[in-house]
Amino acid sequence: MKSRRSTLRFGFLGLLLAALVNVHAQQPRPAQPATPAPQPQLSTSPAAPQKPELKFAILGDTGTGGKPQIEIGQKLAETRATFPFEFVIMLGDNMYGGESARDFQNKFEKPYAALLSAGVKFYAALGNHDVPDKQIAYKLFNMGGQRYYTFKPQDGVRFFALDSNYMDKKQLDWLEGELKNSGSEWKILFFHHPLYSSGEKHGPSLELRKVLEPMLIKNGVDVVFAGHEHFYERIKPQNNIQYFILGSSAKLRSDSITPNSSFTAKGFDSDNAYMVAEIVGDEMSFQTISRAGKIVDSGKFKRVERKVSNQEVKQ
Repeated sequence: MKSRRSTLRFGFLGLLLAALVNVHAQQPRPAQPATPAPQPQLSTSPAAPQKPELKFAILGDTGTGGKPQIEIGQKLAETRATFPFEFVIMLGDNMYGGESARDFQNKFEKPYAALLSAGVKFYAALGNHDVPDKQIAYKLFNMGGQRYYTFKPQDGVRFFALDSNYMDKKQLDWLEGELKNSGSEWKILFFHHPLYSSGEKHGPSLELRKVLEPMLIKNGVDVVFAGHEHFYERIKPQNNIQYFILGSSAKLRSDSITPNSSFTAKGFDSDNAYMVAEIVGDEMSFQTISRAGKIVDSGKFKRVERKVSNQEVKQ
């Protein structure tokens, strides 16, 4: 009897254990945490190079301190509110008459006070009315104590300021070396005396063209800005170089552009003017604006890749 009871007890316990296991198996299991989705991997390859993008303004023959200069300064400051250019290049004759500290105030600092207070830099080239020693030492002209100099506002763009009053061998050698070693796609020159001009008063600086132009072609210069003539003229491209004359940002010589000149793409000599320009990649766009705020010329052009042999540029 004892053995039979033990067998029944163990059999009952087995059935009870099996029932408990079965009940447990039917209970819902708690949700398991989902496997995290693979995260995207950031590329470690270098980003594509950014295209050069640069805004700047141009003034020429400015230093009178008179009403036209002041009004051009006001218009230029207004333009910057919608076209935030970073700096201004000046094409010479930055001071007419005296060059005392008060003259610099009246003929430069006051007319462009709004721009200077906003941190806009000015880069000057020397004209035939300028006193070199005083102007190269004037801090706000950013000439670094030199009659000619270069600056690179950003990668891919370099400016060269020349002293066209004294184009001696030292300056020519310096320019050729700087052009060859600039490493910039855009090479932009600015100086006072124009190589090409349809002006009845002065006309082109032929001797300067003779010594400069072959070097500019050979070294891939893209744009040249000059002053001296008291009007605005855009020259038809010469040897794939775009030339501008802007000498009317304070002075004006009306009706002084030779009619039907073969060089003129656009001329304006009925009011004072200034320019703004923008470089985006291989393209430059520009506007020329009168003292009245009228756009008198505008356009865009691409810089040209040039591979020219020495024989092609000999004259």
